Amino acid sequence: MAKQKKQPRPKAATPKGFRDYFGAEVDERKVMLDQIAAVYHRYGFDALESSAVETVEALGKFLPDVDRPNEGVFAWQDEDESWLALRYDLTAPLARVYAEHRNDLPTPYRRYAMGPVWRNEKPGPGRFRQFYQCDADTVGTASMAADAEICAMLADTLETVGIPRGDYVVRVNNRKVLNGVLEVMGVDEGPVRDAVLRTIDKFDKVGEAGVRALLGKGRLDASGAYIDGVGLSNEQAEPVLAFLTSKGETADRTLTNLRAAVGDSAIGAEGVTELEEIATLLAAQGYGPDRIEIDPSVVRGLGYYTGPVFEAELTFEILDEKGRPRQFGSVAGGGRYDDLVKRFTGQAVPATGVSIGVDRLLAALRAKGRMGGKQVGPVVVTVMDKARLAEYQAMVGELRGAGIRAEVYLGNPKNFGNQLKYADKRGSPVAIIAGSDEFEAGKVQIKDLILGAKIAENATLEEWKERPSQFECDRSEMVAKVREIVEGYDG
Repeated sequence: MAKQKKQPRPKAATPKGFRDYFGAEVDERKVMLDQIAAVYHRYGFDALESSAVETVEALGKFLPDVDRPNEGVFAWQDEDESWLALRYDLTAPLARVYAEHRNDLPTPYRRYAMGPVWRNEKPGPGRFRQFYQCDADTVGTASMAADAEICAMLADTLETVGIPRGDYVVRVNNRKVLNGVLEVMGVDEGPVRDAVLRTIDKFDKVGEAGVRALLGKGRLDASGAYIDGVGLSNEQAEPVLAFLTSKGETADRTLTNLRAAVGDSAIGAEGVTELEEIATLLAAQGYGPDRIEIDPSVVRGLGYYTGPVFEAELTFEILDEKGRPRQFGSVAGGGRYDDLVKRFTGQAVPATGVSIGVDRLLAALRAKGRMGGKQVGPVVVTVMDKARLAEYQAMVGELRGAGIRAEVYLGNPKNFGNQLKYADKRGSPVAIIAGSDEFEAGKVQIKDLILGAKIAENATLEEWKERPSQFECDRSEMVAKVREIVEGYDG
């Protein structure tokens, strides 16, 4: 009889494009999400937690590639042969929820949502297949007040989580203005229009001269390769360049330049008027160009949005992997999308919203030194006598009852040094020590582990004597003494 082949052990490795998050990272994210939720709630938005799984038809964006219905998403075929997929953003589920429950929801409907999304894309440095988003949307009103409110709320959110004024700007543009420019150019729907839009999207990378060349005959890129242009004449390209370079010293100057760029296009003029209304509404609330500005160079998602678009950009510098200074860049974006719910209802439903890239914003806060410090762990009650385990549990119960994070050491207590090493690895601020002598005397030893580490590293013997890191106190004083130490490090 042939010997049965031994089943190999599974490889302990995170799947490609995914990562694990540990204590401090999870805690930091929760703190930030709670801060964001508080701002959204203050603005009157209600929380929504929709399913992580949607039908592929409901998601829609990655179809009509019907031959590969899992294109771009993680999808599988259900028992009834319908295709299901993990959500790739939080907006498509909102459209489905609103269409399904619209008779029971208020109009306009304001909702915020936070959670992971999944994309079946090629991973890269800092680019994962699972990541967190934090969205806020208003569905059911065409008023520009909704767009202005989203921009104001975004500015407030950034300041609340720790991005000071001056380190960010919320930039606003309007898809209708660009449509007007394309109309003036005489560019209709089709390959040429798509090529023009792709070229406009490169403006922040190649600048005015680069866009001009790409709209015309083409240009050499940084590697020396020649990139073919769209083939427009200088006269045809001029309205696009006028649009992209129309930002003036004031909002009024920018709006004047945009009116010139759209010429006699009705849709373009409508877009400029909407931008003017947003600027007026924001100014009335005290949001000036130091926080929110009209900027025609914002061209995000031009095929998706139907009106105003906005982007939050962090303006402070960080060092890249090669030590070169660069601006941090965008952490949030959104705009008006009036056609998304229509896929379900057949009727146009106006909507506008914003999505914050949670991981990007957390990275920005760490770069500013607002997060990423060493996490303070729990107080550790050490075990000197296994027979007194119930008494040690009583100690930890008192600490927890007083709101202090604490735990009893549950490993092998024979080697006391290992208990202190464990406490150090946990980032514990304090260790409680009590053996038979302490129990008989009604005392405990309190060891300030953080201070002890500092003294061991920097202090002289005299300083150690003046400020001991371990001291004895009455058992009845334990909670008060521990709280004093812990609060000193928390503050």
